[in-house]
Amino acid sequence: MTHILSAVAWPYANGPRHIGHVAGFGVPSDVFSRHMRMAGHDVLMVSGTDEHGTPILVQAEQEGVTPQELADRYNRVIVEDLTSLGLTYDLFTRTTTRNHYAVVQEMFRTVHKNGYMVEKTTMGAISPSTGRTLPDRFIEGTCPICGYDGARGDQCDNCGNQLDPIDLKNPRSRINGETPKFVESNHFFLDLPAFVDALGDWLRGREGWRPNVLKFSLNLLDDVRPRAMTRDIDWGIPVPLPGWEENSTKRLYVWFDAVIGYLSASIEWARRTGDPDAWKQWWTEENARSFYFMGKDNITFHSQIWPAELLGYDGKGTKGGAPGPYGSLQLPTEVVSSEFLNVEGQKFSSSRGVVIYVRDMLARYQPDAFRYYVAAAGPETQDVDFTWDGFLRRTNDELVAGWGNLVNRTASMVHKNFGQIPTPGELTDVDRAVLATTQAGFAEVGRLIESHRQRAAIAEAMRVVGDVNRYVSETEPWKLKTDPERLGTVLHTVTQAVSDCNTLLSPFLPHSAQTVHEVLGGTGTFAPQPRIDEVTDLDDDSRHYPVITGDYAFPAWESRPVTPGTPIDKPTPVFTKLDDSIVEEELERLREKA
Repeated sequence: MTHILSAVAWPYANGPRHIGHVAGFGVPSDVFSRHMRMAGHDVLMVSGTDEHGTPILVQAEQEGVTPQELADRYNRVIVEDLTSLGLTYDLFTRTTTRNHYAVVQEMFRTVHKNGYMVEKTTMGAISPSTGRTLPDRFIEGTCPICGYDGARGDQCDNCGNQLDPIDLKNPRSRINGETPKFVESNHFFLDLPAFVDALGDWLRGREGWRPNVLKFSLNLLDDVRPRAMTRDIDWGIPVPLPGWEENSTKRLYVWFDAVIGYLSASIEWARRTGDPDAWKQWWTEENARSFYFMGKDNITFHSQIWPAELLGYDGKGTKGGAPGPYGSLQLPTEVVSSEFLNVEGQKFSSSRGVVIYVRDMLARYQPDAFRYYVAAAGPETQDVDFTWDGFLRRTNDELVAGWGNLVNRTASMVHKNFGQIPTPGELTDVDRAVLATTQAGFAEVGRLIESHRQRAAIAEAMRVVGDVNRYVSETEPWKLKTDPERLGTVLHTVTQAVSDCNTLLSPFLPHSAQTVHEVLGGTGTFAPQPRIDEVTDLDDDSRHYPVITGDYAFPAWESRPVTPGTPIDKPTPVFTKLDDSIVEEELERLREKA
């Protein structure tokens, strides 16, 4: 058994999340975490809502509420949506907890003490109309390196180079389109050049990463400059140094504090379990492994900024130093980044109405239908287009007609002919062959999930389903009524095969996996689901908030023998077949929002 940290990107709490977001960080991380638990590993899956930074401040002002009130509102919306999707977080918390503040400030103090936070005067962008600092990502312009019009103030997504807002040609504010004004301001910069050698050695030693992620990460080392880790803003975590902490207009950069959330959430989880040091098994033990799930726009922060912060905390840059109270912290084992999910040929854009919110999807369709689509056709290694026609076809042709039909007709035949799982007679070669196929699926599907090839993994699982369907067609149990022993053998065999397929598919389709378990006469929890707990801030009794957590006792990743004599009731369909009309209905909804 290995300790596996499943570190899931922190959704920003300025609105509900759309399906493009959860296709990148949500479904892939949960499939992986569920499987790894079933494979016997000790998984800690953590995340929360990211609640600092200028965007929340600007939106709160526009709505006439405080930043905390805005964050509270959307924190709850996001918690409810991710729970409904079935994401098995051990702790999904938030960045406005006092625990998070303390962990972030400890990280900053130690990185600063080790010499990797450098104070310097820089030219910062402010809004001429409001006087407020504009964050790098809220400034767009033409990239001075490749000429791409649409580069952000922190990096160009076209060529991958790190930028400063003042580098951009024709810079403009994404908030109101005005040209920003640049003024002098003192800030702390993370001395990234001091980590180039250590980062290079670490990255070149990575094995099994998605090639696009590793190539992008290595390319970042070609142009490494110190990066600002503080901002001129009054909404965020105070800089924990004399002369700075009392300054209400200086705060730590939201991306400095957000990535530290993986550590602070682990510490909060441990404190809530009653064993405050339990988190160390995932962070300080040499054989622990950590996997970070996100969309491709966040690779920089997870393959460069966060590792540099960890190296700085451990004193492993060119300036040396010593680890702080948390000890030597492990670097990421892998950065698992997905590409973008677009919708009907367009990029998601809430402001332009090109959006499908998670809660709207789950209000109208089964969560596993969406999870299946993401797993089978999601943006694993390239941008992909979500279409309602594609969603309809995959749901009806693959889930309903393939897997759902196999479950339904198996249970129907057993119920009709025996009322219970029959006792098998002597197996024939065809019986043994189909069971060998389903049992071999555990090694292959598991291998693909563990190597983050989920599209191939679910394709393999569905290939096995197809083989079981062919077994039913070839053995024709409906023609065996005059041979009850052979009929019992065939139906026992196919029930066992369906049970195996259900286990193979359960990381992808947990809601229906529980249903299929019960259709086959199973009792108890087969596919655990998360729950929402209302908690009190560990360090501030006046603050309360919801968290996602759960008691996750998973079955083993192996074939589980079905028991003859287990009653089987007449089944009802596991999946809902969609009417062709939903395509035009959903397209009309998109047109109405535009």
